Amino acid sequence: MQPHISVRNLSKVYSGGFTALNQVSLDIHQGEIFALLGPNGAGKTTLISIICGIINATSGSVSVAGFDNVNNYRQARSQIGLVPQELSTDAFESVWNTVTFSRGLFGKPPAPDKIESILRQLSLWDKRNNRIMTLSGGMKRRLMIAKALSHEPRILFLDEPTAGVDVELRKDMWEMVRGLREQGVTIILTTHYIEEAEEMADRIGVIRKGEIILVEDKAALMTQLGRKELRLQLLKPLDALPDALRSGSLSLANNGAELIYTFDTQKSPSGVADLLRTLGELGIGFGDLQTRESSLEDIFVGLVKHPKTTD
Repeated sequence: MQPHISVRNLSKVYSGGFTALNQVSLDIHQGEIFALLGPNGAGKTTLISIICGIINATSGSVSVAGFDNVNNYRQARSQIGLVPQELSTDAFESVWNTVTFSRGLFGKPPAPDKIESILRQLSLWDKRNNRIMTLSGGMKRRLMIAKALSHEPRILFLDEPTAGVDVELRKDMWEMVRGLREQGVTIILTTHYIEEAEEMADRIGVIRKGEIILVEDKAALMTQLGRKELRLQLLKPLDALPDALRSGSLSLANNGAELIYTFDTQKSPSGVADLLRTLGELGIGFGDLQTRESSLEDIFVGLVKHPKTTD
């Protein structure tokens, strides 16, 4: 199946010599939620802006729904809805008029029922006659999504869509995103709320210093790079680890009252049993024990600091 978005060898070098993107290649499939993660300045917004035709690439190519986004710009852009990171709206216009106008920009005929449905989905229907200047920051963010959806795009870019949005509104918006995916809409999001990517995304891409360092199915990523942590509450604090327990996977915490074992379940299936047996042989007693799996945030931080390499 042809990718819904295909990026090939994409680079962006600004006039001052700064390389924002370096030979980025990426395929995104129809109907998936793809989360693009990376620290500030990694190139996320630059990549989105090039795919959407807002800025030009220095080299490389982008195909959107089979259309080259340079040679067939109108066809490619008509497939895309974009919710930018920065809020930019006509403060004196009404909610209804600005969403209707956005639909018209793409040559779509008037569709009051469609506009009403979008506004209701985003809890903006009661505000339809309000001027934009009277809306809260969260409501303005919802309005940006409504504008992006007004022409019924098959691809939706969400660049930090929940920045400044309270928890309740955020949950409503993600319910809407799930509904769009069920309709076959392809969704690409960037977010600083990594727990959202962990909950929502089908695949994860990590970008660092303008280069894609990893693209992986979320579940596979968690399996491949995830770690578990076992914490044992010791009956008697230890001043230091005995020689038999000295390894890179064991450490003391809480003034020697906790023993922490970090392990990979795939590589060390018997590690916990071996540890408990050694503790018994050394006469080190423990009371409670707890385990914790790595979160996507843990994995992301590790990747950004120490990018995954391939042999």
